Amino acid sequence: MTNLILFVNSFLSYLLQFVLIVALVIVACVIGVKWRKSKDAKAALETQADSADGSTTA
Repeated sequence: MTNLILFVNSFLSYLLQFVLIVALVIVACVIGVKWRKSKDAKAALETQADSADGSTTA
């Protein structure tokens, strides 16, 4: 019975670590997508401003 309790304790500990790592990966992906969309939006505004000014930078 002691071995079973030790096994369950160890299993739950590793399960909790796994869940925390997965949560961190999801949060990192969401932040990365938000930053990328923000960067793309800023680049699009710059491109529109450049074309409105008549400059021909390629």
